[in-house]
Amino acid sequence: MDKTLVNPPLFRSAERTLPDLIKTLLIQLGEDPFREGLAKTPVRVSESLRELTSGYHVDMDRLINGALFDVTYSEMVLVKDIDFYSLCEHHLLPFFGRCHVAYIPDGKVLGLSKIPRIVEVFSRRLQVQERLTSQIAEIMQAKINPLGVAVVMEARHLCMEMRGAQSKNSPTVTSAMLGAFRKDPRTRDEFLDLINGPRR
Repeated sequence: MDKTLVNPPLFRSAERTLPDLIKTLLIQLGEDPFREGLAKTPVRVSESLRELTSGYHVDMDRLINGALFDVTYSEMVLVKDIDFYSLCEHHLLPFFGRCHVAYIPDGKVLGLSKIPRIVEVFSRRLQVQERLTSQIAEIMQAKINPLGVAVVMEARHLCMEMRGAQSKNSPTVTSAMLGAFRKDPRTRDEFLDLINGPRR
């Protein structure tokens, strides 16, 4: 067997510490990682990346448990204008914007503060906006079992604004509609009317 296949370069590099990898990146970019302005950059970037991808390590059951309440209420619950920040998995550049999440309870409601937390957990991973939108809707459906869930996200992508097309002022909008929001146009229209109302 070719011994190079047992421990290929990709896996050998993964054994290095994150600050070491950032230092190598700086060198590859033509910088001196030992000069005053960059001496602490590898550690700072490593800590920043750990924070920005902390969503991988959150137990969603622990996050939601204790915040589900038996309530007789079957009208729409909407939390709108949730600010979020994420990293594009293609270029590791930020995309950010606002998220609107609605659901129709079926005997149980979720503590309102948990909805922004769910958005934050999935945002703090390497993402694409389409998957992020679906993940938020699907976890709400799976954990609360409501009559329906709706999620709309509007974001600016720096991978599109700073490089490539360099298209400014072109936000990307994605949506996920489950249950009643997909089946009933009136419910979907009510949601869309509410989120398109006066902004803060």
